[in-house]
Amino acid sequence: MADGAFGLTKELERETASVWAKVRDHVTPMEWPTQAALIHEINQLKRERDAVILAHNYMTPEIFHGVGDYVGDSLGLAKEAAKSKAKVIVQAGVHFMAETSKILSPEKTVLIPDLRAGCSLAASITGADVRLIKQRYPGLPVVTYVNTTADVKAETDICCTSANAVQVVEWAAKEWGVDRVILIPDEYLARNVAAQTTVGIIAWKGRCEVHERFTAADIADMRAAYPGAEILAHPECPEDVLAASDFAGSTAAMIDFVEAKKPKQVVMITECSMASNVAGDVPGVQFIGPCNLCPHMKRITLENIRDCLLNMQFEVTVPEDMAERARLAVQRMIDLPPPAIPARYDLIKARHHVAVELI
Repeated sequence: MADGAFGLTKELERETASVWAKVRDHVTPMEWPTQAALIHEINQLKRERDAVILAHNYMTPEIFHGVGDYVGDSLGLAKEAAKSKAKVIVQAGVHFMAETSKILSPEKTVLIPDLRAGCSLAASITGADVRLIKQRYPGLPVVTYVNTTADVKAETDICCTSANAVQVVEWAAKEWGVDRVILIPDEYLARNVAAQTTVGIIAWKGRCEVHERFTAADIADMRAAYPGAEILAHPECPEDVLAASDFAGSTAAMIDFVEAKKPKQVVMITECSMASNVAGDVPGVQFIGPCNLCPHMKRITLENIRDCLLNMQFEVTVPEDMAERARLAVQRMIDLPPPAIPARYDLIKARHHVAVELI
């Protein structure tokens, strides 16, 4: 068959044309033939293996747009995987995400393309740490961010996301009849939640290595260089970063903001690939740095996704007793009504120096 653009066969060019249209600003013409061939091979393997790929917002564009069957944040991906009839789940993300998928889909085979794809935040706390915290603060509910390992979730009363953390904290305080709640492990998420509620927050000194590097000086520099840009920050960033931004919210909330408002220029204060992926769906919006790369997310590539499916390798399992307890914490959160989006960011700006008790 005659070659088309970039030396691709006409068939492969047609098959990947819609992907190329979304990634062309982030993938060079020299790279594309190899990537297009891998995308084709992976999509074939998915059909053969009865598999779906969960592509997190921080995956590179060729993965996100090229092979992701479900895209979004970690909990949203796990929920979609649980609904899917596919027998195999490939987690294009990090290890705690694969565990969450297994917790919600125990009957399915869950694979991760690279077992070294970890998370600095998830690694900051263990189940044993949580047991000690509960001994120190008996009777207080433990709210745990979904960005944690299965053994931590198993010691938890209810999980939360960055989108619903305020709602979950207030629900837990009311349900337990207390005025303080333990919110772990992200220190900055806890501080930013404290700025939006009257519930007292006890926090752990865990941090995301991507988000903790952003500073208010970064925001000031962007304001000076691009005075008309909308600046959106993730709640895992330091308080002064959120206070200096125009909007604070989860990855889903940031996407909703851009899609609804379609500003001319946007700065996303989060992982680099997030802006690249959103840009493919909102042409006409200019995305500007700064951003920080997650080295763990970047361990996932088209090549190791292909190998993962080809060899059915790197299965992620969770002991059933641990999974059962963790599932209860996750399901409690899922059963709550969805939070309002955007978050009450006006309160973050007004009260961002509210004190928390740091363990």
